[in-house]
Amino acid sequence: MTIAFSLVTTWTPAKDGEPLGYGIELTNTGDAPVSNFQLGFSGPARIDPHATLENGKLVKRLSNHTLIAPPDGFVLEPGQTWKSTARGLSYGLRHWSDGANSGYVALGDGTIVTLATAPTQAKGHNSPLLKGAAKFPVPAKAPVAVSIIPWPKSVATTGARTAPPGLDLKPEGSEAGKAAAGFAGLVADLFAVEGLVRPASEAGMPVAIRHKAGLGAEAYELSFAENGASVEASTRQGMFYGLVTLGHILRGARQYPQTFVFPTGGVIADEPGFAYRGCHLDVARQFYSGAEVSRLIQLMAWNKLNKFHWHLSEDEAWRVEISAYPQLTEIGAWRGHGKALPPLLGSGPHPTGGYYSKAVIREIVALADSLAISVIPEIDMPGHFYAALQALPELRDPNETGEYQSVQGFPNNSLNPAHEPVYAFVEKVVDEVLELFPAGIFHLGADEVPLAAWSGSPLALDMIEKLGGSEMRKKHERQFNQLGNHGGADEIEGSPTALIQAAFIRRVHEIIKKKGAITGGWEEAAHGDAVDKDKAFVIGWRNVEINAELAERGYDIVVSPGQRYYLDMANGVAWAEPGAGWAGWSGPQETYEFESREGMSEQGLKHLLGVQACIWSESMTDRAIFDRLVFPRLSAVAEAGWTLPERKSWNRFKSLVGTMPIMYGNWAAE
Repeated sequence: MTIAFSLVTTWTPAKDGEPLGYGIELTNTGDAPVSNFQLGFSGPARIDPHATLENGKLVKRLSNHTLIAPPDGFVLEPGQTWKSTARGLSYGLRHWSDGANSGYVALGDGTIVTLATAPTQAKGHNSPLLKGAAKFPVPAKAPVAVSIIPWPKSVATTGARTAPPGLDLKPEGSEAGKAAAGFAGLVADLFAVEGLVRPASEAGMPVAIRHKAGLGAEAYELSFAENGASVEASTRQGMFYGLVTLGHILRGARQYPQTFVFPTGGVIADEPGFAYRGCHLDVARQFYSGAEVSRLIQLMAWNKLNKFHWHLSEDEAWRVEISAYPQLTEIGAWRGHGKALPPLLGSGPHPTGGYYSKAVIREIVALADSLAISVIPEIDMPGHFYAALQALPELRDPNETGEYQSVQGFPNNSLNPAHEPVYAFVEKVVDEVLELFPAGIFHLGADEVPLAAWSGSPLALDMIEKLGGSEMRKKHERQFNQLGNHGGADEIEGSPTALIQAAFIRRVHEIIKKKGAITGGWEEAAHGDAVDKDKAFVIGWRNVEINAELAERGYDIVVSPGQRYYLDMANGVAWAEPGAGWAGWSGPQETYEFESREGMSEQGLKHLLGVQACIWSESMTDRAIFDRLVFPRLSAVAEAGWTLPERKSWNRFKSLVGTMPIMYGNWAAE
């Protein structure tokens, strides 16, 4: 007897008075009839709690994980298909990756059968589905003679020679030695058989690396001669960046000798436009191994990005080892059918997930440091805390009743600012995290707390009354069992929720300050002016205007608008493009041409630290989708962070970006 199934999902948008339809079709491909079963599936799309289900019943729903069953007594015969239609989603599907990307059948005897799951089919869309990084061919004639991304401040090179096979590094002094070692390790990993660093006996061209006083913190000067080059800088980081530029020039001239040259004279004098040039990675929605994180950090270094924002916790998972609370990873790092965290975002019915041990984190932090990158850990609080609260339920107000939901569909997912044990927990976590991350920054998140959070908590209501009076308490009591979040994340500014969140952030900020560290946060961390502006920075994500407003208020700001710098957004509007769409779309050119300085006053610009690309992982179950969404847009953000606006050129960038490596090697077919 063979028990097997296949799953097809379909999408029909609301039109001409007909409601939307999310179709679920389960076919019995085995040789035996099946009854008394349930179908589980997940993907970024979320069936709404109030949705109706035709020819089926909703058994369980947590965010994007859904468990449904056919009508009572239903028997699925071999070769037959059970069709059910959900009327009601948290948001309409925009791209093929929005739909279910994994499914399973749970039989009555407890057996779990994993399903082959095809991408969701949209009515009227027949184009091939797009995966893999888009190819940008290197032209026969480029606008510039040397291949460098991001483009330097000043390029004044002369002459041309046959590109040397590799570089024989000659560091002078310990800092130069560290820069040389970091660069040699980087190119050995990224370009294993190219031998970019090699000894003179293998025809390596000599490259002197030495200290020069008076240059900026990341500045360098790269000088060329007939048979040699020199890199000079005041810091190890500057020396490293000079070597990276030399590596770009060498690879371009070797791979495309008809297009690019290797100079024999002249100087490149360079330094970045911004001190903060970041890339964020969400490792909670999808888990990335230590090897994958290391590879991303190496790609960042090749793009001269210098801040890695590691998003280590979320509703969907907790990913960092904390010795004081082993339950966080024992429970919160794993998902599966019947576990505290069900299969989410395509993770499948069998236990999957993982976390980063302290040993692995130390290795990654050391690698990043060798590549001139600081690692910023984020433990998102007080919202986005569902996984940790499943692991440590004692962090909840024991007398809390009712249910509120986050925009992602997680119930009661926020740490309670009025529950005193929460602060002992936070202090231990901050202690252990800062010990692992010597950059001295703790990012506490603070985004997307639901408006109705803690409205059924007597402790929270008492705290609101104490801070804001009885009318504020009554206002919050009226939020009890209000699910909200129907038009995106709640805006909580001025609400009772914001009042006690600010008190929470103020107290956590004091804990972080006491450890001698800086507090990072998303823009919501500025609600109520809860952090000291000289000991904190915030990342603006909702729109461009918020960045200018926060900078005017005196907050150090990192610009990362969802509309342009969220690399989970699709490259275009077509159904065939993968990715999210709540903030719209941004192709490589739109991402490249966005200018973070626009709309800022002279005063505001003093607080503009830089820019950051954010890789959110809801859509990233397929690593070919990762390659399509992240590349070449990561390089586009990198050039916006390094190159001054007047020196940016889309035409030049698109001619050079085909030389840049990508993460997994998945290239688009087109």
